[in-house]
Amino acid sequence: MVGMWAQGFPRAFYDDFPGLGRTWVALDGPYNEHLVRDIGGLNLALAFVAVMALVTGSTLLARVTGGAALLYGVPHLLYHATHLEPYDTGDAVAMLASLGMAALAAVLVAAPASEPEPVTAAP
Repeated sequence: MVGMWAQGFPRAFYDDFPGLGRTWVALDGPYNEHLVRDIGGLNLALAFVAVMALVTGSTLLARVTGGAALLYGVPHLLYHATHLEPYDTGDAVAMLASLGMAALAAVLVAAPASEPEPVTAAP
């Protein structure tokens, strides 16, 4: 949803994200359509790879998706964690919680699954 909004309606995304009367993007600098559309495209690309992993059932593709989401999400989280000045406390907490949950989900997807114990036949 974020990708479609930023890609299709970059000015509205800039002015209104995350919605419900809150404004997170516009508080962090001047409008740049190119940057907003790039973020939209990045989110759409990650969503596409995640859907393909789900549809194909590929564990490798799911881990690659998680790794890509980490490479994007952790620096994004760190940036916002160190640039909270323009946000009120509620928005800062909500933003960091949402970005933190996304990074945690990416870690869980990217992490190798523990190998099950081999089943041995009874003697």
